Amino acid sequence: MIEIHLVLIFMIAAAVIAVSVKDLLSSVVAIGAVGVGLAMAFLLLKAPDLAILQLVVEILSLIILVHATTRQDLPFSTSGRWLFNTISTLFFVVVFLMVAHKALKGIPIVGASLPGAVQPIMENVPAKEETGNLVATILMKTRAIDTLGEVAALFTAVVGVLAISRKIGRTGGGNGL
Repeated sequence: MIEIHLVLIFMIAAAVIAVSVKDLLSSVVAIGAVGVGLAMAFLLLKAPDLAILQLVVEILSLIILVHATTRQDLPFSTSGRWLFNTISTLFFVVVFLMVAHKALKGIPIVGASLPGAVQPIMENVPAKEETGNLVATILMKTRAIDTLGEVAALFTAVVGVLAISRKIGRTGGGNGL
Protein backbone atom coordinates (compact mmCIF):
# COMPACT_ATOMS: atom_id res chain seq x y z
CA MET A 1 0.00 0.00 0.00
CA ILE A 2 3.03 2.28 -0.16
CA GLU A 3 2.00 3.26 -3.70
CA ILE A 4 -1.23 4.86 -2.55
CA HIS A 5 0.67 6.86 0.06
CA LEU A 6 3.09 8.11 -2.59
CA VAL A 7 0.21 9.14 -4.83
CA LEU A 8 -1.49 10.95 -1.94
CA ILE A 9 1.76 12.79 -1.11
CA PHE A 10 2.04 13.74 -4.80
CA MET A 11 -1.54 15.07 -4.78
CA ILE A 12 -0.97 17.09 -1.61
CA ALA A 13 2.27 18.56 -3.01
CA ALA A 14 0.53 19.51 -6.28
CA ALA A 15 -2.34 21.13 -4.35
CA VAL A 16 0.10 23.15 -2.24
CA ILE A 17 1.93 24.24 -5.40
CA ALA A 18 -1.38 25.22 -7.01
CA VAL A 19 -2.26 27.44 -4.07
CA SER A 20 1.17 29.00 -3.56
CA VAL A 21 2.30 29.71 -7.14
CA LYS A 22 1.78 33.26 -8.43
CA ASP A 23 1.20 32.40 -12.11
CA LEU A 24 -2.41 31.44 -12.86
CA LEU A 25 -1.53 29.07 -15.70
CA SER A 26 0.94 27.20 -13.49
CA SER A 27 -1.78 26.89 -10.87
CA VAL A 28 -4.14 25.37 -13.44
CA VAL A 29 -1.50 22.84 -14.47
CA ALA A 30 -0.88 21.92 -10.82
CA ILE A 31 -4.61 21.36 -10.32
CA GLY A 32 -4.50 19.09 -13.37
CA ALA A 33 -1.71 17.13 -11.67
CA VAL A 34 -3.97 16.65 -8.64
CA GLY A 35 -6.66 15.20 -10.92
CA VAL A 36 -4.21 12.85 -12.61
CA GLY A 37 -3.01 11.76 -9.16
CA LEU A 38 -6.61 11.01 -8.23
CA ALA A 39 -6.97 8.87 -11.35
CA MET A 40 -3.81 6.96 -10.37
CA ALA A 41 -5.26 6.48 -6.87
CA PHE A 42 -8.43 5.03 -8.40
CA LEU A 43 -6.29 2.62 -10.44
CA LEU A 44 -4.40 1.52 -7.35
CA LEU A 45 -7.68 1.00 -5.50
CA LYS A 46 -8.89 -1.31 -8.31
CA ALA A 47 -11.50 1.07 -9.77
CA PRO A 48 -10.50 1.41 -13.45
CA ASP A 49 -13.89 2.73 -14.55
CA LEU A 50 -13.60 5.65 -12.13
CA ALA A 51 -10.00 6.21 -13.22
CA ILE A 52 -11.02 6.49 -16.88
CA LEU A 53 -13.87 8.83 -16.00
CA GLN A 54 -11.56 10.96 -13.85
CA LEU A 55 -8.96 11.19 -16.63
CA VAL A 56 -11.51 12.23 -19.25
CA VAL A 57 -13.15 14.82 -17.01
CA GLU A 58 -9.75 16.09 -15.83
CA ILE A 59 -8.42 16.50 -19.36
CA LEU A 60 -11.56 18.27 -20.52
CA SER A 61 -11.56 20.50 -17.43
CA LEU A 62 -7.90 21.31 -17.99
CA ILE A 63 -8.69 22.34 -21.56
CA ILE A 64 -11.47 24.62 -20.30
CA LEU A 65 -9.32 26.17 -17.57
CA VAL A 66 -6.30 26.74 -19.83
CA HIS A 67 -8.55 28.29 -22.46
CA ALA A 68 -10.22 30.51 -19.88
CA THR A 69 -6.87 31.46 -18.34
CA THR A 70 -5.03 32.37 -21.50
CA ARG A 71 -7.93 33.54 -23.69
CA GLN A 72 -5.74 32.75 -26.67
CA ASP A 73 -3.99 29.83 -28.29
CA LEU A 74 -0.65 28.92 -26.78
CA PRO A 75 2.21 29.59 -29.23
CA PHE A 76 4.59 26.84 -30.29
CA SER A 77 8.15 27.82 -29.39
CA THR A 78 11.09 26.27 -31.21
CA SER A 79 13.74 28.27 -29.42
CA GLY A 80 14.86 28.68 -25.85
CA ARG A 81 14.15 25.58 -23.75
CA TRP A 82 14.11 22.95 -26.51
CA LEU A 83 16.44 20.59 -24.63
CA PHE A 84 14.47 20.85 -21.38
CA ASN A 85 11.16 20.33 -23.19
CA THR A 86 12.48 17.29 -25.04
CA ILE A 87 13.95 15.67 -21.92
CA SER A 88 10.84 16.30 -19.83
CA THR A 89 8.60 14.92 -22.58
CA LEU A 90 10.73 11.79 -22.87
CA PHE A 91 10.69 11.40 -19.07
CA PHE A 92 6.89 11.55 -18.93
CA VAL A 93 6.56 9.13 -21.86
CA VAL A 94 8.88 6.64 -20.14
CA VAL A 95 7.00 6.96 -16.84
CA PHE A 96 3.68 6.51 -18.65
CA LEU A 97 4.93 3.41 -20.46
CA MET A 98 6.27 1.90 -17.21
CA VAL A 99 2.95 2.45 -15.42
CA ALA A 100 1.03 1.09 -18.41
CA HIS A 101 3.25 -2.00 -18.51
CA LYS A 102 2.71 -2.66 -14.82
CA ALA A 103 -1.04 -2.12 -15.12
CA LEU A 104 -1.42 -4.28 -18.22
CA LYS A 105 0.75 -7.06 -16.80
CA GLY A 106 -1.83 -7.61 -14.05
CA ILE A 107 -4.70 -8.27 -16.46
CA PRO A 108 -5.62 -11.98 -16.49
CA ILE A 109 -5.27 -13.96 -19.70
CA VAL A 110 -8.46 -14.44 -21.72
CA GLY A 111 -10.09 -17.69 -20.66
CA ALA A 112 -8.37 -17.79 -17.27
CA SER A 113 -10.41 -18.60 -14.19
CA LEU A 114 -12.58 -15.80 -12.88
CA PRO A 115 -11.38 -13.79 -9.90
CA GLY A 116 -13.16 -14.26 -6.59
CA ALA A 117 -15.07 -10.98 -6.81
CA VAL A 118 -16.70 -11.91 -10.11
CA GLN A 119 -17.88 -15.39 -9.13
CA PRO A 120 -20.89 -14.26 -6.96
CA ILE A 121 -22.05 -11.97 -9.77
CA MET A 122 -21.77 -14.80 -12.29
CA GLU A 123 -23.87 -17.07 -10.07
CA ASN A 124 -26.65 -14.48 -9.75
CA VAL A 125 -26.94 -13.76 -13.48
CA PRO A 126 -29.76 -15.83 -15.00
CA ALA A 127 -28.90 -18.05 -17.93
CA LYS A 128 -31.44 -16.47 -20.27
CA GLU A 129 -31.58 -12.67 -20.29
CA GLU A 130 -32.96 -10.12 -22.68
CA THR A 131 -29.55 -8.79 -23.65
CA GLY A 132 -27.98 -11.98 -24.92
CA ASN A 133 -24.57 -10.71 -23.83
CA LEU A 134 -23.08 -11.53 -20.43
CA VAL A 135 -21.23 -8.22 -20.06
CA ALA A 136 -24.30 -6.17 -20.96
CA THR A 137 -26.37 -8.23 -18.53
CA ILE A 138 -23.95 -7.56 -15.68
CA LEU A 139 -23.85 -3.86 -16.52
CA MET A 140 -27.62 -3.61 -16.69
CA LYS A 141 -28.40 -5.69 -13.60
CA THR A 142 -25.67 -4.74 -11.15
CA ARG A 143 -23.98 -1.55 -12.37
CA ALA A 144 -26.72 0.39 -14.18
CA ILE A 145 -26.84 3.39 -11.83
CA ASP A 146 -23.04 3.66 -11.69
CA THR A 147 -22.77 3.53 -15.48
CA LEU A 148 -25.54 6.11 -15.85
CA GLY A 149 -23.66 8.45 -13.51
CA GLU A 150 -20.44 8.04 -15.48
CA VAL A 151 -22.18 8.73 -18.78
CA ALA A 152 -23.87 11.82 -17.33
CA ALA A 153 -20.54 13.15 -16.03
CA LEU A 154 -18.83 12.57 -19.38
CA PHE A 155 -21.69 14.22 -21.25
CA THR A 156 -21.59 17.24 -18.94
CA ALA A 157 -17.81 17.61 -19.37
CA VAL A 158 -18.02 17.43 -23.17
CA VAL A 159 -20.88 19.92 -23.33
CA GLY A 160 -18.90 22.27 -21.07
CA VAL A 161 -15.85 22.12 -23.32
CA LEU A 162 -17.93 22.72 -26.42
CA ALA A 163 -19.76 25.64 -24.83
CA ILE A 164 -16.59 27.39 -23.69
CA SER A 165 -14.39 26.69 -26.69
CA ARG A 166 -16.77 27.85 -29.40
CA LYS A 167 -15.49 30.76 -31.44
CA ILE A 168 -18.73 32.42 -32.56
CA GLY A 169 -20.85 34.17 -29.97
CA ARG A 170 -24.62 34.29 -29.87
CA THR A 171 -26.29 36.66 -32.26
CA GLY A 172 -28.97 38.92 -30.93
CA GLY A 173 -32.20 37.72 -32.48
CA GLY A 174 -34.35 40.07 -30.44
CA ASN A 175 -36.42 37.25 -28.95
CA GLY A 176 -35.07 37.75 -25.41
CA LEU A 177 -33.28 34.42 -25.16
